[in-house]
Amino acid sequence: MGLSCLSRSEQAQDQRMSRTSNPVLGITLMVIGTLMLTVQDAASKWLITDHSVGEILFYRGIWAYVPIAWFVWRGGGRRLLISRRPGANIVRGLLNSAAGLCIISAYVYMPLASANAVMFCSPLVVAMLSGALLGERVGRPRWAAVAVGFVGVLFILNPSQADLQWFLALPVGAAIFVALRDIMTRRLGATDDPSTILLYTVTLSVATGAAWIAWFGATWPSNQAWLWFISMGIVNGLAHYCVIKAFSLARAATVTPLRYLSLVWAGFIGFVVWGDVPSALAGAGAVLVVASGVALLIWEGRARRN
Repeated sequence: MGLSCLSRSEQAQDQRMSRTSNPVLGITLMVIGTLMLTVQDAASKWLITDHSVGEILFYRGIWAYVPIAWFVWRGGGRRLLISRRPGANIVRGLLNSAAGLCIISAYVYMPLASANAVMFCSPLVVAMLSGALLGERVGRPRWAAVAVGFVGVLFILNPSQADLQWFLALPVGAAIFVALRDIMTRRLGATDDPSTILLYTVTLSVATGAAWIAWFGATWPSNQAWLWFISMGIVNGLAHYCVIKAFSLARAATVTPLRYLSLVWAGFIGFVVWGDVPSALAGAGAVLVVASGVALLIWEGRARRN
C-alpha cells in the first residue's frame, strides 16, 4: 500500500512540475522556509526560560491559523479541509506534537545547533524503518548511510563523557517522532491536500498545548512575549507554505538538501545570541549527519530512475 501511494504521489508531482516548474523560485522558497523555521526554533529557545513547552505549543499554534486561513482561501475554500483519512492525520499530528515537546524541551539544556543537528538524523530513521512500514527495499547503500549518520549523532552527543545526561535523549526522541511523522506524510500525500494536513497538524499542536496548560497551569504572557508568539505562529505557517511550494516548483533532489541550511542558520543564531561555539567533535558529527542524508537522497534518486 505504501509503495502504490508513494508512486501515485510522485506521478502527480511530476505532472504538476511539467506545468509549473521553476527551480530557481523553488530553491529560493526552500532557503527562506528553512531560515524562518530556524528563527522560530530560536524564538522557542528564548521563550522557554519563562514559559513551559506546552504554553509555547498553544500560544504560537493559535496564531498559525491566520496563514492557514489564507492558504485555504487562495487554494479553493473549505473543501480543502475535508480529509479522506482523518485518523491518519490525527496520528501524524500527535507525532508532530510529540516531536515539538521533545525538541523545545531540549533547547533548555542544549545549544540550538547541536539539538537541531541530532534531530536532522530523522531521514536516517525513515530509511531504517521504510522497509517495515512502507514495504520499500532497504539495500546496502541505505544501511551504510544510516551507519555513518548515527556515528555523527554519537559525535554530537559525545556519550563518552563521564556525566552522560538524560536530556540527550530529547533530540533523539524528536528525531524518531519526526521520522514517523514523515512516513505518515508520505502516505497522506497521495490523498490529502497540504492545507488539510497542515490544519490537522496545527490543531493537534494546539490541543496538546491546551492539555499541558490544563494539567500544569500557565503563565500569562507579557506584551513582548505575545509579539513573539504571534510572530512565531504566522512565521510557522508561512515557512511550511514555502517548503510545500518549493517541492511543487522544483524536484525533491534539488531542494531537499537545502533543508540542511537550518544547521547553518542555527549555528549562526546560536553564536550571535547565546555565544554558543560547537566543539570540533560536534562539528564533525554534524557534517557526517548532513553527508549521510545527502547520500541517501542521491541513492533514492538513482533507485527511482532504475
